[in-house]
Amino acid sequence: MKQLSKVFALFMLALGLVSATAQAEDLLVYTALEDDEIPRYLALFKKSHPEINVKIVRDSTGIVTAKLLAEKDNPRADVVWGTAATSLMLCDQAGMVEPYAPKGIERVVPKMKDFNKVPHWVGIKAWMTGFCVNTYEVEDLNLPTPENFDDLLDPVYKGHLVMPNPASSGTGFLTVSAILQMKGEKAGWDYLDKLHENIARYTHSGSKPCKIAGAGELPIGVSFAYRGFMQKQKGEPVLTVFPRDGSGWDVEANCLIKKEAVKPAAKTFLDWAISEPVMKEYAKVYPVTAYATGAEIPDGFPEDPEAQLIENDFQWAAKNRMKILKQWAARYDGKSDAK
Repeated sequence: MKQLSKVFALFMLALGLVSATAQAEDLLVYTALEDDEIPRYLALFKKSHPEINVKIVRDSTGIVTAKLLAEKDNPRADVVWGTAATSLMLCDQAGMVEPYAPKGIERVVPKMKDFNKVPHWVGIKAWMTGFCVNTYEVEDLNLPTPENFDDLLDPVYKGHLVMPNPASSGTGFLTVSAILQMKGEKAGWDYLDKLHENIARYTHSGSKPCKIAGAGELPIGVSFAYRGFMQKQKGEPVLTVFPRDGSGWDVEANCLIKKEAVKPAAKTFLDWAISEPVMKEYAKVYPVTAYATGAEIPDGFPEDPEAQLIENDFQWAAKNRMKILKQWAARYDGKSDAK
């Protein structure tokens, strides 16, 4: 009898495992988060939701945005995680976003979420422009360290600067958008014309200018702060400079993609993506998060990171994105890296 009970128990356990496997959901997540960020965050998700199989498709913001819009009539992604809010606004305008208020939405500060009662996108953190300066190279070339955007126009930097292409990089777009907003469109384009004279190349990745600077290929990369700090942690001689006139920025945000059948796992993922455990993980390297976590400001950032951010009109940026990119490409694309 005991042996029969043991066999029955083993049978029920196997049946339970089969049932759990059968109920596991596959989830396709598009993201522009950095490659070295994603594993840290996903480890938390897998620990709390082992029943959901997450497949990540990762690329630069502009490429993720173009992919989403190309798939408009036959969407593949279930969720977008950590992609520029201005890009998600374009998807929303295309009718691709399913409004959803994830659990804990009441904690998210107003500027980090869509203004609709049931939000169309919800932010997790902000990322901002920083200059990545190779301290060895600028000393060797007798170059001054730039302190603001106007410094980059000095002819001494001719051929020594690298920055991202705004069509493929969210960092590139938020930087160009910031310049146009801070200076006004006419003066902003005049500035970009002059800056172009000093640019050696435009990359298709927002992090690559900092990697190029860290490797000593070019002395100064217009990139974003996180990447500068990560390159320094790897032992590269990178100083991250925050321009005194303020940093361009955007919100890394999440949204639910509209489909005939929205998977319950998609909502579970979005609930988790603004939960306190992962928000504290975001806050370890990004000082501006969707809500306060009590974490200390990461080393290297200004004492008041919020004050470093320019006044950013996201609606204007999203509305004018395609016009800006078309004009930028016509003027400057000749120095872009091959795709």
